[in-house]
Amino acid sequence: MRKAPNLSISPEKVFFIIAKSRQSDSSATESDLIADSSDDMAEDHSKITDRSELSGFIRGLNVDEQIDLVALMWLGRGDGDLDNWRDLRAEASRAHNNRTASYLIGTPMLADYLEEALTQFGKSFEDFEEHL
Repeated sequence: MRKAPNLSISPEKVFFIIAKSRQSDSSATESDLIADSSDDMAEDHSKITDRSELSGFIRGLNVDEQIDLVALMWLGRGDGDLDNWRDLRAEASRAHNNRTASYLIGTPMLADYLEEALTQFGKSFEDFEEHL
């Protein structure tokens, strides 16, 4: 088996983003299902808070971590594989800008893509959850 490339971002940070992304998606789905509820404002606030926290966390990452995060999302989406990780990362580096957080948060299935990518690196979200 070929050794996985090194990441600039820790798997724990990616797992945090996965968890927050799923929490935000869950809040959005629940508020869609309960659209007539009197708690709509509280649910909308929760969704906004989750997304704001996630956005702030991603913006707080250093540039190399943000680049890895975008490349991981692309890897999990199937835009490449570990054999061309350097190419994916180079493309993510060229595309990097100050809208990285918005780009990632606006990507449907972000959590699934990141989880799939980390699986290719031999990391499991379930193992991470066990340590919480």
